Amino acid sequence: MVVFSMRIRAAVPGFLLLLLLASCGGGGGGTGATPAGGTPTPDPTPTPSSRMVSTIAGGSFFDGSAATAKFYNPSSIVSDGVNIYVADTGNHKIRKIDSATGAVTTLAGGGGNGSAYFPSTDGSGALDGTGGTASFYRPTGITTDGTNLYVSDTWNHVIRKVVISTGVVTTLAGGKNVSGALDGTGTAARFSNPEAITTDGVNLYVADTVNFTIRKIVIATGAVTTLAGGAAGYAVDGTGTAASFGYAAGIATDGTNLYVADAGSHTIRKVVISTAVVTTVAGGAGGGGWGCTTVGATCGTLDGTGAAASFNSPHGIATDGTNLYVADTSNDTIRKVVIATGAVTTLAGNSSSNAGSVDGSGTAAGFFWPSGIIVQGSDLYVSETGSHKIRKIAINTAAVTTFAGSGTIGAIDGVGLAASFSGLNGDMATDGTNLYLADTNSHVIRKLVIATGVVSTIAGGGGGGSGCGVGSGCGALDGVGAAASFYMPMAIATDGTNLYVIDGGNGTIRQIVIATGTVSTIAGNIVAGAVDGTGTAASFNGPRGMTTDGTNLYVADSMNGKIRKVAIASGVVTTLAGSGVFGSLDGTGTGATFGFPRGITTDGTNLYVADSSNNSIRKIVISTGVVTTYMTGIDQPYDIDTFDGKNLYVTEYGKDFVRLISTDTNGQLSMSLFAGSGDHSSLDGTGATASFYYPQGITTDGVNVFVSEFDRIRKIF
Repeated sequence: MVVFSMRIRAAVPGFLLLLLLASCGGGGGGTGATPAGGTPTPDPTPTPSSRMVSTIAGGSFFDGSAATAKFYNPSSIVSDGVNIYVADTGNHKIRKIDSATGAVTTLAGGGGNGSAYFPSTDGSGALDGTGGTASFYRPTGITTDGTNLYVSDTWNHVIRKVVISTGVVTTLAGGKNVSGALDGTGTAARFSNPEAITTDGVNLYVADTVNFTIRKIVIATGAVTTLAGGAAGYAVDGTGTAASFGYAAGIATDGTNLYVADAGSHTIRKVVISTAVVTTVAGGAGGGGWGCTTVGATCGTLDGTGAAASFNSPHGIATDGTNLYVADTSNDTIRKVVIATGAVTTLAGNSSSNAGSVDGSGTAAGFFWPSGIIVQGSDLYVSETGSHKIRKIAINTAAVTTFAGSGTIGAIDGVGLAASFSGLNGDMATDGTNLYLADTNSHVIRKLVIATGVVSTIAGGGGGGSGCGVGSGCGALDGVGAAASFYMPMAIATDGTNLYVIDGGNGTIRQIVIATGTVSTIAGNIVAGAVDGTGTAASFNGPRGMTTDGTNLYVADSMNGKIRKVAIASGVVTTLAGSGVFGSLDGTGTGATFGFPRGITTDGTNLYVADSSNNSIRKIVISTGVVTTYMTGIDQPYDIDTFDGKNLYVTEYGKDFVRLISTDTNGQLSMSLFAGSGDHSSLDGTGATASFYYPQGITTDGVNVFVSEFDRIRKIF
């Protein structure tokens, strides 16, 4: 039997992955699961005792000299004048670089957590301790007072302190792995995915990103207060909590003011510390650029003064007291802003060249997703997330060189645990013999033979695309096998003969003939939109999931809040359901609304959609477009699959469970726990002794269920 299955989720460079995760975070599905029109079915306690969970592939960071050291999505950097310290986000570590020699060592992190509360198998966790016995969970922001480092431990929702001389790590503020927005002292305070941090030596200032606020922490006492932000609206200037931020991703201070890289509104904001008055310094003019061509877009590449300039998702910001230096992430450039006048110029990089990570001077140099930036003397240092490097810029000449990092994190073929992946962000499909995986950060499509665990690359790596780092292999080339290229493939489905891939960075739907590896483009283009049409005349906006009935593809067009239909033979794209306004309304066709549709599967007659932001499963009758709510009370359902149309398997991202939704002979729905203990780890075992670490993609061959985590594949049987 051919298995029609979907797959799904974007992860792009670390900070953008975090943005997508955080945007649906916290949710909470309550304590009950409710079938549509029925009575709540109690949420079961984790008691499955007979199902075995094992890791069948993946799960495999290097210190060394400048050229041989490796990083994994480094997000932010800071200097004490002697050394540079890096928040090595993907490795869950704090790294140290000797400014004189470029030698890279690990200062702290990697200790995991042996407790039942938060065990881990990849070194992540929330443990206080010394050096390698401490652990972090995707640390993103870092600052220093010269004696200590202060780290925004983003996915633990806490602020950590690291003594530079000893590597001793303690938690200064926030509740480990508990998000919220509470002011208070020390661990009584709450944050929600704090992403950036700076200090004036007495206080810390935190971009509490998903709370859309700027928080202040008194270092001596750990007292946390809200300085600015949190108001309704999007990037509104004002005083204190009457102001709002779009997505505060970077923060810097000159001692009197804070400067915020507001990635969500594509602007640079200023906060007067003494009064909490928030104003916009520069940005918002639009003007086009990657992803900025839609009507009304405020992002762009324009140099100019104040509001006449534009940025595209700026994430990093630093100051020398006279100028601001901005890592303009999605433009792949470094911008300079004169504080006194708001005049914006491009110092290095070229948003139109798509050169990738190339050394050179000024606009002849290239960057690949620059995210963090610091000033040290007459130089800038930039953490380049997309190429896993640290770059150096001489301010006076704009000469750009690579300071540390080899630029690779690995995408190794092999057998079972000897294989490695670089971002299995929920993507899997099966034909009953093989699993097919969209290895997002490696820009390739992988095959895993279920019987043997052999992993191979079947397509991608040919390069030639826009926005791709040199040697990254990403691109948009049609071709055969390794001659073809993808750019952050995010979802995959199969009809048994072909694979269908959502090529996220290119905004397209691709087809791969399994027998030959031939890759072609069916529909879509790089400009985000919601246009129905044929082939490249159609457009999508952040699609995350896809399934097929053999004739059509059904796409969860997540950022549009729609379900799109693609006729495979003709490439004609139409909107099956969803108005484009986010909501939870049942209805017919465009009269219905979705929150953030991620996963999607079909039984041939109906579609079932993991509506993540609504914590629900929605059902769509394909022939009529009628949308109903099928099941609620699931904490961030991520992906969904079915083999027989009677049983639906769901990854419950918010609770680290795999759920089973069943229909009995009387048509009654029920939901039960299929696997997982709820512990946040990747432990193999039986029943409640097994655990998952943010389970994402799911597929079944009718006998086994396969679940993808970021770097490994799990099997439930």
